[in-house]
Amino acid sequence: MIEAQQLTKRYGTTLAVDDLTFTVAAGQVTGFLGPNGSGKSTTMRMIVGLDAPTSGRITVAGRGYGKLRFPLHEVGALLDAHAVHPGRSARNHLVWLADTNVIPRRRVDVVLAMVGLTEVAHRRAGTFSLGMGQRIGIAAALLGDPQVLIFDEPINGLDPEGILWVRRLLRSLADEGRTVLVSSHLMAEMALTADHLIVIGRGRLLASGSVAEFIERTSGHHVRVATPQAPGLAALLREKGATVTANGAEELSVKGMECRDVGILAAGAGLTLYELSAQRASLEDAYMELTHEHADFRAPADSPLRSTR
Repeated sequence: MIEAQQLTKRYGTTLAVDDLTFTVAAGQVTGFLGPNGSGKSTTMRMIVGLDAPTSGRITVAGRGYGKLRFPLHEVGALLDAHAVHPGRSARNHLVWLADTNVIPRRRVDVVLAMVGLTEVAHRRAGTFSLGMGQRIGIAAALLGDPQVLIFDEPINGLDPEGILWVRRLLRSLADEGRTVLVSSHLMAEMALTADHLIVIGRGRLLASGSVAEFIERTSGHHVRVATPQAPGLAALLREKGATVTANGAEELSVKGMECRDVGILAAGAGLTLYELSAQRASLEDAYMELTHEHADFRAPADSPLRSTR
């Protein structure tokens, strides 16, 4: 388990993390989401002792990372896929980590096989693609067989097969009862992988809960209705307390009422329906709605590319 309590980090006058409190439980994949500059990487760095909190505390299994005698046995982390000396082979990099953390060298060959790098283990890391670098980083995180695993954008540079492999790996680690914290900007992937979400913006906690709860609480769902008598149906729906938005002359978006109830109301009034369907928001929809005002860098809504010639 990872616990942050009133965690704050300042860099001079910049407030990177602001009074952040959350828990990452064992046995599930927790997605750590937020816009660029929201404080995700800073928080992850504080978990593994690379940055010290200005105030508050963050612990792993009740202890600060600095108090762990052999950290890789308890916490595995991929924070930077480039954190390997380019002149060192993949195997030698892992051997060095194993020796400094009293991990048997046979474990190096095990994790190389797990990430699919056995055949290139003696190649220099500087010749590797971004995806292969990610695999080295994942191997390093798994090296000590830890109970807590932290991954910052682990699927960057991976092909579709590699993305599927990471997804299955994360799920299998959580199913073994481990604590898994993973950040990603790919909402579709998080929707498939994560059980729980922690969403931050400008260093502050915006939401915490299951994926389904987050979507329902943030964007919810609506009913789409197509009818040639849209104004009349809209008036009836509003009388029943529903929120109705017209999308063109014949289409309505209805919140606060289920499909069944809309259909019954329309039938009772003798109205014709061309379409009646429940529309569920996606994780991306909910995320964008929640974080829009917390992003430091936003493109204009209408920013067509123009030739400079």
